[in-house]
Parts: sequence; structure tokens; C-alpha cells
Amino acid sequence: MSTPTTGAVDPETLWHTLPVEACLEQLKSRPDGLHPTEAARRLREYGPNQLEAARRISPWSILLAQFKNVLVLILLVATVLSIFLGHGTEAIVILIIVGLAVSLGFIQEYRAERALEALRRMAAPMATVIRDGQEERIPAEQLVPGDIVVLHAGDRVPADLRLIEAINLQIDESVLTGESVPVEKQTEPIPNPQIPVGDRKNMAYAGTIVTYGRGKGLVVATGMRTEFGAIARMLQSIEQEKTPLQENLDRTGKMLARAALAVVALIVALGLLRGQPWLEMLIFGLALAVAVVPEALPAVVTISLAMGVQRMVRRNALVRRLAAVETLGSTNVICTDKTGTLTRNEMTVRQIFLCGQRWEVTGTGYEPVGEFRQDGQPATPSPDLQRLLRAAALASDARLLRQADGTWRAQGDPTEIALVVAAAKAGLRQEELEARYPRIHEIPFTSERKRMTTVHQGPEGVFAACKGAPEMVLECCSRQLTEDGDVPLTPTDRERILEQANEMAAQGLRVLAVADRMDSRIEDGEEDMTFLGLVGMIDPPRPEAKSAIQVCREAGIRVIMITGDHPATARAVAKELDLLRSGRVITGSQLDATSDEDFERQVQEIEVYARVSPIHKYRIVTALQKQGHIVAMTGDGINDAPALKKADIGVAMGITGTDVSKEAAAMILLDDNFASIVAAVEEGRTIFNNIKKYLSYLLSSNVGEILLLATASFIGLPPPLSAAQILYVNLATDGLPALALSADPPEPDLMRRPPRNPRIGIFTRPLVALMLAGGIWSAVVNLSLFAWALSSGRSLQESMTMAFVSLVLIQFFKAYNFRSDRHHVWQHPFANRWLNLAVLWELFMLSMIIYVPFLRNMFGVYSLPLIDWVIVLLASATISPVLELVKWLERRGWFGGMPA
Repeated sequence: MSTPTTGAVDPETLWHTLPVEACLEQLKSRPDGLHPTEAARRLREYGPNQLEAARRISPWSILLAQFKNVLVLILLVATVLSIFLGHGTEAIVILIIVGLAVSLGFIQEYRAERALEALRRMAAPMATVIRDGQEERIPAEQLVPGDIVVLHAGDRVPADLRLIEAINLQIDESVLTGESVPVEKQTEPIPNPQIPVGDRKNMAYAGTIVTYGRGKGLVVATGMRTEFGAIARMLQSIEQEKTPLQENLDRTGKMLARAALAVVALIVALGLLRGQPWLEMLIFGLALAVAVVPEALPAVVTISLAMGVQRMVRRNALVRRLAAVETLGSTNVICTDKTGTLTRNEMTVRQIFLCGQRWEVTGTGYEPVGEFRQDGQPATPSPDLQRLLRAAALASDARLLRQADGTWRAQGDPTEIALVVAAAKAGLRQEELEARYPRIHEIPFTSERKRMTTVHQGPEGVFAACKGAPEMVLECCSRQLTEDGDVPLTPTDRERILEQANEMAAQGLRVLAVADRMDSRIEDGEEDMTFLGLVGMIDPPRPEAKSAIQVCREAGIRVIMITGDHPATARAVAKELDLLRSGRVITGSQLDATSDEDFERQVQEIEVYARVSPIHKYRIVTALQKQGHIVAMTGDGINDAPALKKADIGVAMGITGTDVSKEAAAMILLDDNFASIVAAVEEGRTIFNNIKKYLSYLLSSNVGEILLLATASFIGLPPPLSAAQILYVNLATDGLPALALSADPPEPDLMRRPPRNPRIGIFTRPLVALMLAGGIWSAVVNLSLFAWALSSGRSLQESMTMAFVSLVLIQFFKAYNFRSDRHHVWQHPFANRWLNLAVLWELFMLSMIIYVPFLRNMFGVYSLPLIDWVIVLLASATISPVLELVKWLERRGWFGGMPA
């Protein structure tokens, strides 16, 4: 269906003063929405529906920022001094190395910035829009004036809207007006042109939140033309402030820099006292300072976090804040919803209890194909059964749509979809029911009421339909449907119905009760209703959920299931998932009757919470945190937001979650799958481990370099390395091999280790022991080799070349050892293909320096003969057994670590 095109929207139009029909006409739109072609044209005309974001960092800015590094500027000064004093070769070498270092820094920061940009795009909000009569979810930035937007409780309004439908619709406009009480909305025009924004009850404004009911709105302004755009800038996306880990490492880097520079100053002073040329010692000192200061650390941490977050996206977990990555590795409790997270969220009606009889329903999924059976035999749905299914389908907002290719597509809550599908199996098509019994009023479902009631105008008059939790629906009922018709509902009958509900729930079925009331009035729709029967639905556990729970158990992570379902249903699902070991299941009412002190004592034993409301989640998180736990909590509704904020890791559902829950969460599950939480925890642990590997390798290498030069200076030997060689060693080891360690694959037993204690930093005693052992042994080997070469009659240049090559090679051996601080090096030694490629490339570059005359002269080396290569290689390889010995001692608890 095509829609006429339109010219520019008049920004002076007072939309709240116009009737709905006039607004539609002015925007050349209609209730069934724009045609996709026209929407695309308007998107080109009006631009994306987004506020002006902060200025994007250009590649040139990133490149220029590299030259603001003090160490780079010092090297450039040294280059100028070398040229001025006639040391042209050394100047060229320094300049080349500066260029390579700047390029590497640029690549790191450019990749990190682009990674964050990609995450910002993935975190963009979505909107439900009607186009050409079809509802679809699109990125909110694609909305255009004239679009029809569908609003549900929990949605963030994506643009300025003139409301064309409002059913019990309430919107929290506090972000725009400061008014804390939600505003009740309506659709009638408001003639006063001067009325304030907060009183325009027929409008919905971008950035505000739907707290209740549902509605539809005509988009009248997008992007910077909205009311919100006039007063604020876009503040969505991944936060870019430094994470606690980055701040901690910044402090560590500064501390190391001060200590290293003090040692450098001492070495230079000793050289000058021995009569070394002052310029030579100046350049030597500057080169050594650059080599020992981990200037690439912030960029590597950022890129490790950002690229790790992108790996999480591939595993269906979108992290909205980088700081959450660190917390994931420490998580030791996961509180998870049941429906859709541990289960498939594809409810199918299996049993119906009606008039004392049990009906079985066949068929799977959302295709309305199946049959009804009694005593195992096919049976035609009775009038009473059709009455129950009619009420259940009418008291639902779900949609079952037939696609052009003949397949079926469902929209809405899975429980309601199951009811609509079951009615369709009985021949009660939804579109026919809604045409015959139009809805004239509703009392929406809330987590407190646990039921939904709708009022309809039918051929026989006005009647109400209700569905919900059995105990909540029975509160509204004074009669029940039997084979003899509607009869009074006695207390004994109530007990019998609840027992039947418990029996069905014990089979793993989710049980809803259905009721109606004929000749109902709107104001008493939930009084004196007739109980019709019970509907039992199955939502099978995800096949991967059980194995994911087992992984958590091995990783020292406790899994707690929280659901609004019946305790018996929760118990049955928990048993099937092997989640219920202590047997403790507590309900929301029991939780309300328990004091905070008692609950904090019991919270360690409870594995399943049933019949709880979102407000209970906050209390559960608080109690667990008081016991010292790091808690991840899932949620999807508006009322889940406080618990998601309170949790150490709030996890929102990407499919069923409301915009409010996603805004409050630190992480969004793109597939609503519990296994994705476990995958994210594994990635979080991997990222932290890799930063630890990079940092420990880097510092161990720096310790080895500075000890080598300091010791040589103290005992009166000439410098084992020239300034150019020091800079190259720094580039070779701090560069590609170190970066490759930051992308190391996870260790095989990573998810069989207990969670990391967040109060313990990176530098544990075992890790410090490994770092120092690597640095000290590197210095011992290289200094011994240098001294031996001098004493064997080799020239200073030859001895320096052997020390230079040995130092580079020992760093490469060390890189493989530092892939794990606990496992031996020959356990999957070449699993990191990036490290393999980095080492191969650096070996090629080293051979070029040794054998290409031009480079050989620049770096002051000579062509090593085969015997010297053998000596250097054997000396360098000794680092591996030394580090493996330290790991062996560590596994036995020698350095304060836990024995393996």
C-alpha cells in the first residue's frame, strides 16, 4: 500500500491542538503506517532520528596524539641532537624506531576507538513501528515523521509522537519536565496553543518512559527537532571513562616509570663518571627510559577490553560498560529468570482442566495445527471448552500472523501466544474473535496483580474475560463452570482447583486460570466472575542450559533461579536442569514474612525462588551482596530496573526486555539465553587473564633489560647494548608479541577455577615471583653471555651483538611461557596463532638486521656465524625450564598461591 509523499514538516505546527485525522493528513500518513519505500525516502530527507553525538575522534587526531607522548618527544629531541653532532646513522635508527612505535600506537588506539564505535552502534535503541500494516522492530534512528510507533509498558519513547491510541497509557516524563508522577495520556486535541509541554496529554516525547498500558503514536519530530533534542545531547552507548583496572594500571605504570627513571639516571651517571661521552650517555639514557616505561599499557588495556567485548557480542552478550568486563571475571552468583532464559520461551498448551475433566492438546510451536484429546482419543472441542479458549484468547495481546510463504509468525508474550494458538486449533481464529467481540476496556496485567482482564462488546452483550495465576483469578470468582452450567464456587471447590493446579505444575506445566463474566460492566469487570478452568503449558528447558549450569558449578559460580511461576513448576524445571540440590524453594509470600536478618542467614541455601515479584529481586541481590558475593542478576521488566542497577552485573533480556531494563543493565543478552551469560563470564575471565599475561610479560622483560644494563654498569663492564638496540628490543617485545598475548585463547581449565577475588589485584605473589624469575634469569643469561664473549677474545661489537640477539630471543621464549602462569609451556604451546605469527615476523626482522648490510651498520651488529647462533639459542632457551620450575613450585603453594 503506497502513501503519498510529503514536503518538509513545519516545525511551528502545534500538534497537540490538532485532531488525529488532521495530523495524519498533514504528514500524509495513515493508521496502518507508511510504505517502506516512502519511509526510506523520508529518512534521506530528514536524516537519522538521533541527537548530535559527541564529536567523533578522527584518525588524524589519533595520529597527532601519539606525538604528545613525552617519551616520543624526548626521542625526537635526541634525533635532532644526533644529527647536529654528526651521528647521522644513529639518528636514522632512532627516527625509524620512533616511526614504528608511533604507528603501532596509532593502530592500537584506532582499533580501540573503532571497536567502541561498533559497540555504540550495537547498543542503539529499537522501536516497534507499523509500516504498510505490518508491525516490525527497527533501530530507532530509522524512524521518520509520519511513522506509526507502537508503545508498550517499559518502552522508551523513540521520537516525539502525537498519540492516536492510548489504552491506560501512562508515561514518566520526569527527564523532560521534572515531574515525578507518570502522566495519564489520551488522544483528544487540546485547543490551548500555549499549554506547557508537561500538560500536553495527547503527546509523547522522545526520551520519556512508558510505565503503564499501551498505545500508538504518530511521529511528528525526530532527532534534534524533538523537545528532548532541544535541551540535551545523546548520552547513550558504552561509557568511555576509565575502568577500575585501567586506573589501577595507570597508577602502576606511573610508579614503575618513576622507579625505572631513577635507575636510568643512576646508570647514566655511572657512565659519565667512567668517562663515557655525555651525548652518547644522554641518548643511551633516553633510549633506556623509553624501553623500560610501559607507555603502550593504556592502549593495550583499552583494546583488550573493547575487542573482548566484541567477542562477547559474537556469543550473544552485549556489554554496555567496559568496567563490567572486569566484574564478570569475579562473578560468583548468577540470579537468573526461568522463562526464556533457562527455557525456550515457546509456550505450548498441553493440558486443560475443565468441568472436572482433563483435555490434552497436541502440536508444537506456534503453528495452529493440533488436536484435542480425552482419554487418549481425539475429541471435538465442546462448547464449554470453546468458551474457555475464547476467554483466554480475548484476554491476550499476542498476535499470530500468517506470512506470505504460509508460515506463522507470533508477536507478544509467549504465554499469550500459546493461548491464541490453542484457540486457533479449536477453530477460534483471533481476527474473527476480535471482530465479533471488540475490546472496549481492559485492566492490564501487573506483577502485583498477576492477572489481566478485558471487557468486550459481543452479540450477547458486554462481558469480561480474565486470565492469570490460579490463586489470583480465584479471588475474583464467585461461580464456576460445571457440566450443569454455572454454579456457586465453594471453599472446598477452591481448594480442589488449587490442588489440581499444583498437580499440573508438578509435571513442569505453567498453569493459568481462566474466568469470564457475562453481562459485565466496566467498573466491576473483576467481580463475581465465573471460573472456567485451568490451562497447563509447557516451556521446555533449553538443551544447552543444563550443561551451562554444570560449567558454572565447576567454575565456582552458584546459579539461582527466580521466577514468577508456581513453586511446583519451578521445582520441576529446576530438577530437570539439575539445579535443585538443597531442595530449598521459597516463595515471594514466604520471603515477605522473613526478616532481613533471617533471610541473610538463609540466602546461602536457597536455590529457587518462585511466585516472586521484581521487588523481591532487589532484596535477594542485597542479601547476597551483604554475604560478600559478586552477583549477576537478569531481568526484563520495568520493575526489574532497581535490581539490575543494584547487582554487580545487571543483565537485561535483548528480545523480551524493556528499554528501561536495558538502560539499567550493564549487559544485554541478545538471545535471552542463560548459556550466553556463562559465555560472557568466560570471556570476562579470559580478558582479565590476557591483560595479566601481557602486563606480566612486559614487566618481566623490562626488569630483565634494566637489570642487565644496571648490573653491567655497576661491575664496570661496557654497556651490553647500544641506544638503537635498546629501542629495537623495546619495539620487538612490547609490540606484536605482547599484543598477541592480549589476544590469547582461553586456558582449558579457565572455567574450572574459582572466581577471581576483586579485592586482589593483578600482582599476586605467584605472578610477581614468575615476573621476577623471568627478569632476573634474563639478566643473568645475557650478562654472562656478554662477559663470556668479551673474555673469549671477541670484539665489543661481536659481544654486544650476541647479547642483543640473545635478549630478543629470550623474550620470544618467555612469551610462550607467559601464556599461562600455572600450566607448563608444552601444553598446547602453539595455540595462539597471533603469537606464532608475531614471533615469526620478529625473527624475520631480526635476521634482516643481522644480515642486511645497511641495517647491520645502522644497529652496529655483525653477521653471526653458525656457532654463535647455536650458543645464543641454547643460552636463550634456558629461560623456559627456569620459568617452568617456578610454575611447578607455584602449583605446590610455595609463593602463597593455592596448590593445584
